[in-house]
Amino acid sequence: MSTAPHEDSAPRPRRRGAALLHAIYLTTLEELAHTSFEELSFDKIATKAGAGKASLYRRWSSPAELVLAALADPVTGFAETPDPRTGSLRDDLVAVLSGLAAALDEPQGRALRPLLTQSSRHPELYERVFQQVVEPRQELLLRILRAGAERGEADPDAITPRIAAVGPRLVIVEHVKAGTVPRSEVESIVDEVLLRLLAPRR
Repeated sequence: MSTAPHEDSAPRPRRRGAALLHAIYLTTLEELAHTSFEELSFDKIATKAGAGKASLYRRWSSPAELVLAALADPVTGFAETPDPRTGSLRDDLVAVLSGLAAALDEPQGRALRPLLTQSSRHPELYERVFQQVVEPRQELLLRILRAGAERGEADPDAITPRIAAVGPRLVIVEHVKAGTVPRSEVESIVDEVLLRLLAPRR
Protein backbone atom coordinates (compact mmCIF):
# COMPACT_ATOMS: atom_id res chain seq x y z
CA MET A 1 0.00 0.00 0.00
CA SER A 2 1.45 3.36 -0.99
CA THR A 3 1.63 6.12 1.51
CA ALA A 4 1.35 9.84 0.89
CA PRO A 5 4.61 11.72 1.21
CA HIS A 6 5.08 13.73 4.39
CA GLU A 7 3.93 17.26 3.78
CA ASP A 8 7.27 18.63 4.99
CA SER A 9 9.22 16.59 2.42
CA ALA A 10 8.37 18.95 -0.44
CA PRO A 11 10.85 21.78 -0.89
CA ARG A 12 9.55 25.09 0.32
CA PRO A 13 9.77 28.06 -2.04
CA ARG A 14 12.45 30.53 -1.03
CA ARG A 15 10.99 33.88 -0.05
CA ARG A 16 12.40 37.01 -1.58
CA GLY A 17 11.79 40.72 -1.54
CA ALA A 18 8.59 41.94 0.09
CA ALA A 19 7.46 38.41 0.98
CA LEU A 20 10.70 37.74 2.85
CA LEU A 21 10.57 41.10 4.64
CA HIS A 22 6.97 40.43 5.68
CA ALA A 23 7.96 37.00 7.02
CA ILE A 24 10.83 38.51 9.02
CA TYR A 25 8.64 41.22 10.52
CA LEU A 26 5.82 38.84 11.37
CA THR A 27 8.19 36.29 12.91
CA THR A 28 9.82 39.03 14.99
CA LEU A 29 6.50 40.18 16.43
CA GLU A 30 5.20 36.66 17.04
CA GLU A 31 8.43 35.64 18.79
CA LEU A 32 8.36 38.75 20.96
CA ALA A 33 4.71 38.17 21.84
CA HIS A 34 5.40 34.63 23.05
CA THR A 35 8.74 35.13 24.79
CA SER A 36 10.51 38.29 25.92
CA PHE A 37 12.82 40.86 24.43
CA GLU A 38 15.81 39.24 26.14
CA GLU A 39 15.13 35.99 24.28
CA LEU A 40 14.77 37.63 20.88
CA SER A 41 17.71 36.91 18.57
CA PHE A 42 18.55 37.24 14.89
CA ASP A 43 19.44 33.53 14.78
CA LYS A 44 16.00 32.45 16.00
CA ILE A 45 14.15 34.91 13.75
CA ALA A 46 16.15 33.93 10.67
CA THR A 47 15.50 30.22 11.21
CA LYS A 48 11.75 30.60 11.68
CA ALA A 49 11.32 33.18 8.89
CA GLY A 50 13.31 31.15 6.38
CA ALA A 51 15.84 33.94 5.95
CA GLY A 52 19.61 34.02 5.84
CA LYS A 53 21.02 35.10 9.18
CA ALA A 54 23.58 37.36 7.49
CA SER A 55 20.82 39.31 5.76
CA LEU A 56 19.37 40.34 9.12
CA TYR A 57 22.75 41.46 10.43
CA ARG A 58 23.31 43.51 7.28
CA ARG A 59 19.96 45.27 7.42
CA TRP A 60 19.43 45.91 11.15
CA SER A 61 22.01 46.80 13.77
CA SER A 62 20.20 45.03 16.61
CA PRO A 63 16.99 43.15 17.47
CA ALA A 64 15.66 46.42 18.90
CA GLU A 65 15.97 48.12 15.51
CA LEU A 66 14.22 45.17 13.86
CA VAL A 67 11.36 45.36 16.39
CA LEU A 68 10.89 49.07 15.69
CA ALA A 69 10.90 48.45 11.93
CA ALA A 70 8.32 45.67 12.28
CA LEU A 71 6.06 47.86 14.42
CA ALA A 72 6.35 50.73 11.92
CA ASP A 73 5.54 48.55 8.90
CA PRO A 74 2.00 49.37 7.65
CA VAL A 75 1.21 45.68 7.04
CA THR A 76 2.63 43.89 10.08
CA GLY A 77 2.80 46.83 12.45
CA PHE A 78 0.63 49.75 13.51
CA ALA A 79 -0.70 51.55 10.49
CA GLU A 80 -1.76 55.18 10.76
CA THR A 81 -5.12 55.47 12.50
CA PRO A 82 -7.63 57.36 10.31
CA ASP A 83 -9.64 60.21 11.79
CA PRO A 84 -13.19 58.76 12.05
CA ARG A 85 -14.91 62.17 11.68
CA THR A 86 -18.31 60.82 12.71
CA GLY A 87 -19.51 64.23 13.91
CA SER A 88 -19.97 62.87 17.44
CA LEU A 89 -17.34 63.05 20.17
CA ARG A 90 -18.49 59.79 21.72
CA ASP A 91 -18.52 57.92 18.42
CA ASP A 92 -15.09 59.26 17.46
CA LEU A 93 -13.61 58.14 20.79
CA VAL A 94 -15.19 54.70 20.56
CA ALA A 95 -13.94 54.27 16.99
CA VAL A 96 -10.31 55.16 17.77
CA LEU A 97 -10.10 53.18 21.00
CA SER A 98 -11.87 50.17 19.44
CA GLY A 99 -9.27 50.25 16.67
CA LEU A 100 -6.50 50.23 19.27
CA ALA A 101 -8.16 47.37 21.13
CA ALA A 102 -8.44 45.35 17.91
CA ALA A 103 -4.78 45.99 17.05
CA LEU A 104 -3.73 44.73 20.48
CA ASP A 105 -5.25 41.34 19.61
CA GLU A 106 -2.95 41.03 16.58
CA PRO A 107 0.73 39.97 16.67
CA GLN A 108 1.89 43.58 16.73
CA GLY A 109 -0.34 44.30 19.71
CA ARG A 110 0.67 41.19 21.62
CA ALA A 111 4.30 42.09 20.99
CA LEU A 112 3.75 45.38 22.81
CA ARG A 113 3.00 43.62 26.10
CA PRO A 114 6.57 42.63 27.03
CA LEU A 115 7.84 46.00 25.83
CA LEU A 116 5.36 47.90 28.00
CA THR A 117 5.42 45.67 31.08
CA GLN A 118 9.23 45.45 31.07
CA SER A 119 9.85 49.11 30.30
CA SER A 120 12.30 49.52 33.21
CA ARG A 121 14.63 46.92 31.65
CA HIS A 122 14.75 48.65 28.26
CA PRO A 123 13.82 52.31 28.84
CA GLU A 124 15.24 53.58 25.53
CA LEU A 125 13.37 50.98 23.48
CA TYR A 126 10.19 51.63 25.48
CA GLU A 127 10.48 55.37 24.83
CA ARG A 128 10.88 54.84 21.08
CA VAL A 129 7.97 52.37 20.96
CA PHE A 130 5.81 54.83 22.91
CA GLN A 131 6.70 57.65 20.51
CA GLN A 132 6.07 55.45 17.48
CA VAL A 133 2.87 53.69 18.52
CA VAL A 134 1.12 55.54 21.34
CA GLU A 135 1.87 59.23 20.75
CA PRO A 136 0.34 59.41 17.23
CA ARG A 137 -2.92 58.04 18.63
CA GLN A 138 -2.85 60.52 21.48
CA GLU A 139 -2.33 63.36 18.98
CA LEU A 140 -5.31 62.11 16.97
CA LEU A 141 -7.38 61.98 20.15
CA LEU A 142 -6.36 65.56 20.96
CA ARG A 143 -7.66 66.68 17.56
CA ILE A 144 -10.89 64.77 18.18
CA LEU A 145 -11.29 66.39 21.61
CA ARG A 146 -10.69 69.87 20.20
CA ALA A 147 -13.29 69.26 17.50
CA GLY A 148 -15.72 68.08 20.18
CA ALA A 149 -15.08 71.22 22.21
CA GLU A 150 -15.78 73.37 19.15
CA ARG A 151 -19.18 71.61 18.82
CA GLY A 152 -19.90 72.21 22.50
CA GLU A 153 -19.54 68.54 23.45
CA ALA A 154 -16.50 69.03 25.69
CA ASP A 155 -15.06 71.58 28.09
CA PRO A 156 -12.20 73.38 26.28
CA ASP A 157 -10.23 73.59 29.54
CA ALA A 158 -10.28 69.78 29.77
CA ILE A 159 -8.52 69.31 26.43
CA THR A 160 -4.98 68.42 27.54
CA PRO A 161 -2.38 65.83 26.49
CA ARG A 162 -2.86 64.08 29.83
CA ILE A 163 -6.60 63.66 29.25
CA ALA A 164 -5.94 62.45 25.70
CA ALA A 165 -3.62 59.79 27.13
CA VAL A 166 -6.23 58.38 29.51
CA GLY A 167 -8.16 56.35 26.94
CA PRO A 168 -5.23 54.50 25.32
CA ARG A 169 -3.69 53.75 28.69
CA LEU A 170 -6.92 52.31 30.06
CA VAL A 171 -7.33 50.15 26.96
CA ILE A 172 -3.74 48.88 27.24
CA VAL A 173 -4.07 48.16 30.96
CA GLU A 174 -7.32 46.29 30.41
CA HIS A 175 -5.74 44.28 27.60
CA VAL A 176 -2.79 43.30 29.79
CA LYS A 177 -5.18 42.25 32.54
CA ALA A 178 -7.88 40.47 30.53
CA GLY A 179 -6.12 39.51 27.30
CA THR A 180 -8.65 41.30 25.12
CA VAL A 181 -10.84 44.42 25.24
CA PRO A 182 -14.34 43.99 23.76
CA ARG A 183 -16.23 46.93 22.29
CA SER A 184 -18.53 46.98 25.33
CA GLU A 185 -15.52 47.65 27.55
CA VAL A 186 -14.32 50.41 25.24
CA GLU A 187 -17.75 52.02 25.41
CA SER A 188 -17.66 51.83 29.22
CA ILE A 189 -14.26 53.56 29.25
CA VAL A 190 -15.64 56.31 27.02
CA ASP A 191 -18.96 56.73 28.86
CA GLU A 192 -17.85 56.27 32.47
CA VAL A 193 -14.45 57.96 32.34
CA LEU A 194 -13.69 60.11 29.31
CA LEU A 195 -17.02 61.83 28.75
CA ARG A 196 -17.28 62.62 32.45
CA LEU A 197 -13.79 64.15 32.45
CA LEU A 198 -14.67 66.15 29.33
CA ALA A 199 -18.19 67.21 30.24
CA PRO A 200 -18.90 70.90 29.50
CA ARG A 201 -19.33 73.07 32.57
CA ARG A 202 -22.82 74.29 33.17
